[in-house]
Amino acid sequence: MTTQIDRAQSLARLHAAPEILRLVNVWDAVSAKTIAALPETRAIATAGHSIAASYGYGDGQIPLDLMLDMVGRIVEAVGDLPVTADLDAGHGDPGETVRRAIGKGVVGANVEDRLQPLADSVAAVEAIVAAGEAEGVPFVLNARTDAFVRAGGRPLDDSIADAIERGRAYLAAGADLVFVPGILDADVTRRLVEGIGERKVSVIGLPGALTPREYEELGVARISYGPVPQRVALTALQDVAADLYADGVIPASTRALN
Repeated sequence: MTTQIDRAQSLARLHAAPEILRLVNVWDAVSAKTIAALPETRAIATAGHSIAASYGYGDGQIPLDLMLDMVGRIVEAVGDLPVTADLDAGHGDPGETVRRAIGKGVVGANVEDRLQPLADSVAAVEAIVAAGEAEGVPFVLNARTDAFVRAGGRPLDDSIADAIERGRAYLAAGADLVFVPGILDADVTRRLVEGIGERKVSVIGLPGALTPREYEELGVARISYGPVPQRVALTALQDVAADLYADGVIPASTRALN
């Protein structure tokens, strides 16, 4: 049985490896077990949007206690695999939120800046790093900047420059990676990696994005998929329901994964 420190160190090594870390996000114990059962799975990432939706909340609106309860259930469900959690913007107190997440067995997290003033965002990163140190866990912070998703129509070059400035500041404050969500083409990705650092950029896989291998070749460390896996699952559920209403049958290929 691995320790929490072992799992944190394992997650850090996965980010530093030449191969891109592929994380298919989960939202409850059974989705976590389903992904953990695949031999290719090296770590587990939760999707805050998906957990919130499971409880009937909008993205970022779920109470922290409820979010952490589910995150803890996911940790318990996947055994020795390291779990990195989506903790939104830190629920008002990033350091305390991470301290509580560590108490649930989490070893890494995404925390977003929502384009708050840079000094405030850096202070949040510092609080998270300090929380990990106080708990004795080498916590892996994937510091998210919303330089693209909250760009508000500004020129692309301005968003790239903002992401690089913020990314460098977060790394200097102790973050391990910089998460830049958005549909990033090869040129934008190359500029981000050059500005932030090789194996220091984390991206999201959305329709229209590059493949994991293409991001890997550009020096990206990690790709995750946010709420999209839940959307795929819900699409399949709605489609099979429509087929059943139309006098169809359950497909013979269905596997008993629950």
